[in-house]
Amino acid sequence: MAEIISFRKAKKVIKRKAEDQQASENRIRFGRTKAEKENDRRSVARREALLDGAERETPDTE
Repeated sequence: MAEIISFRKAKKVIKRKAEDQQASENRIRFGRTKAEKENDRRSVARREALLDGAERETPDTE
């Protein structure tokens, strides 16, 4: 005998697989995660702060 299948559950499984596939394509298409973007923003801010702190002041020669 064949196994009894609930169509509702089968549809949900198919829908989840399609959503997972779409999510995978979107990750490839749109690139980095929010955490990676935030990490890059922080590192740029850190570098700028370091450079601003090390900047020499030039005397006014007027």
